[in-house]
Amino acid sequence: MRKPRVLAVCSLSLLFSVTFVAFAQNAQLASSAINNRVETLLKQMTLEEKIGQTVQYSAGFATGPSASKLTYDELVAKGQIGSMLNVVGAERTNHFQHIAMEKSRLHIPIIFGLDVIHGHHTTFPVPLAIAASWDSAAAETVARVSAEEARADGIDWVFSPMVDISRDPRWGRIIESNGEDPYLSSALARAWVQGYQQGDLTKPDSVAASVKHFAAYGAVIAGRDYNAVDMSELTLRQTYLKPYRAAVEAGVATVMTSFNSLNGVPSTANPFLLTQILRNEWGFNGFVVSDWAAVGELKNHAIGDGPTVARKALEAGTDMDMEGNLYATVLADQVRSGEIPQKVLDEAVRRILRVKFAMGLFDHPYTPVGPAYSPTPERRAAARKIADETMVLLKNDPVEGVGNLLPLSAKMKTVALIGPMADDALNLQGAWTVTGNPKDVITIKAALSRRLGDNLLYARGCGLLPPKDEAALKGITFTSPTSAGAAEPLSNDNQSIAEAVETVRKADITILALGEPTNWMEGEAASRTTLGFTGAQQQLLEAVVATGKPVVLVVLAARPLELKWAAEHVPAILQAWSPGIEAGPAVEDVLFGVVNPSGKLPLGFPRSVGQEPLYYAQSPNGRPAEGDLRHMPLNAQQKMVSRYMDEQNSALFPFGWGLSYTRFSYSQPTIDHAQVSLRNIAHDHKPVATVSVDLQNSGSVAGTEVPQLYIRNTSASVEQPVRELKGFSRITLAPGETKRVTFTLGFDELNFYNAALKEAIEPTTYDIWVGGSSLATAHTTLKVME
Repeated sequence: MRKPRVLAVCSLSLLFSVTFVAFAQNAQLASSAINNRVETLLKQMTLEEKIGQTVQYSAGFATGPSASKLTYDELVAKGQIGSMLNVVGAERTNHFQHIAMEKSRLHIPIIFGLDVIHGHHTTFPVPLAIAASWDSAAAETVARVSAEEARADGIDWVFSPMVDISRDPRWGRIIESNGEDPYLSSALARAWVQGYQQGDLTKPDSVAASVKHFAAYGAVIAGRDYNAVDMSELTLRQTYLKPYRAAVEAGVATVMTSFNSLNGVPSTANPFLLTQILRNEWGFNGFVVSDWAAVGELKNHAIGDGPTVARKALEAGTDMDMEGNLYATVLADQVRSGEIPQKVLDEAVRRILRVKFAMGLFDHPYTPVGPAYSPTPERRAAARKIADETMVLLKNDPVEGVGNLLPLSAKMKTVALIGPMADDALNLQGAWTVTGNPKDVITIKAALSRRLGDNLLYARGCGLLPPKDEAALKGITFTSPTSAGAAEPLSNDNQSIAEAVETVRKADITILALGEPTNWMEGEAASRTTLGFTGAQQQLLEAVVATGKPVVLVVLAARPLELKWAAEHVPAILQAWSPGIEAGPAVEDVLFGVVNPSGKLPLGFPRSVGQEPLYYAQSPNGRPAEGDLRHMPLNAQQKMVSRYMDEQNSALFPFGWGLSYTRFSYSQPTIDHAQVSLRNIAHDHKPVATVSVDLQNSGSVAGTEVPQLYIRNTSASVEQPVRELKGFSRITLAPGETKRVTFTLGFDELNFYNAALKEAIEPTTYDIWVGGSSLATAHTTLKVME
């Protein structure tokens, strides 16, 4: 889809700033041919048929309480359903589509939607893990494969990508996000949309994407799902809205509302978000769907009864009611009475029909029935490559007499594999695997058994939850269609830990696979107040470390956990997230050096849950703390600063962090224009300066580094973060090889929202750092002159 064009350049203000207004539309949805067809059809529709287009019901796997038990065949035949979700398989979707096309009066096709989050049948790593690759091409590949598989199953529309900025891992849905940073998340948002839609909705293997959850759902108070969000409009625009805007600029066809309220107004009935920003400011011309039952749940927000909240949602800009059963039941009387203007309903229907026409559903409504899904070698290779890229080496300290534990040495003849995540296919594939099958997952135990044979010793050690809880949850799944592949509950963790310790004593080295039950404790409705290992896993970790044998910890949790004890006692830690169907081979690749880890953290890991929400792009304050003050003699000067009394302010592992089996060195960055004129930046969005740095692989093996550029505006009219990411790339280097890496800076990178809530640039000096994480020290400056 085309890039945004500049509509206006405002005159220079008293602060001598420049501002831009961006405006973007999906070119296909703006087509006059499509809109002519929409208007022709709209004129023929009855009130009931128009309302029908705004109604979506689930006829399959549910992700929330069902609205009602309705006869879908009859409703489709009457033209009273515009969309269905959770109907999977060409035979099933064709059944309803034939009714719509052959029995309904106007032959308007159904659009079928589904939660396709990190793969359809082929389960890739979860989105937060994909963000750890810092590779837009990886996100696009996942979306591309997902679209092909979904379309073969009759799915035209996927409820992805989720681009909520997420800075609090207590919130379970952080695993669906791209992390804490708006620049990284925006780059990945564009890639997800491109992969799903290919810039052409008419292609038979494209799907309509739905960017979600609009807006600021990742900032729910206390990290508790469905909770309220309260933030300034400045923060909203500066940080939280940017990834959604990037998706709109990439041509996303639909937007999903969020469950939360924003500053007292529920998002699903929020005209400021859905009309003022989304449509008037950004020019979005697709349609908006509520999240599951969110229209009906507006009653719980106490802003009105059923008819009132349905009217508020529709007039705010929510075009389709997902499983809320309100638009279908209370809109007609209000339109007839004039309480809801006819033009409001017509506009919602117009937007929905526009997407259906653009996708070619009127001309090609049916899905050819093909062979059953099979995890082919090609699909597995794609899943494995991407999982390899997501692995983040958090720590790899040398051990006396051994050196660095990773990659594993051939001298380590006997390997103990310990932990409840080592052979748990269900939890290794991750949350939100609606159509994934755990039977397709290759576990870590399976992969290492093939490599090591009898030299691999295995003990589970303990369960992911206490035995009574594991027994209670046996066979229960939330976002997976089957519990197959889940480990059997243990009866006694203490006994199992003792057996694991004996296994460790027989081995040269131990690989400890720990995490959390991703199927139950990650994703939606999965908030936590603690971020430690669940069940008896911490007890298992400490018992294994106490043996004195070398230990490698593989963390298989899709959210940041509290790893402080592990970081102080375990020499090597690999963050492996929820790796998907190729979990075992990908972990094996990295542990044995077949793949050199290149992942970087898309959000910081806390020292303590009490630091959350924790993020690197902090605003400055008048009493900044310098360094770790806990071990300094306490006096008034050290006390009266912005600090914790019992912990450091900094992250345990910061944003952008990730080690390698080789070493990378950065030269001092240079800038081609150390001073630029504000008027030159005002000309257009072209770069005004280029920052260059020489990156060298100074180690002995090939590796991939992610150089990152950060800036700080040191003199703005509104205080700016102490650092902000404004550029990154992935660079692969042979041993001894050097490459020059360049980053461009222009209006897009240098602007901020001023007190008038306009994107602006002012005379200032920017500090610029380039390096391998948000701790980068190589420095230069750029001065913007009047």
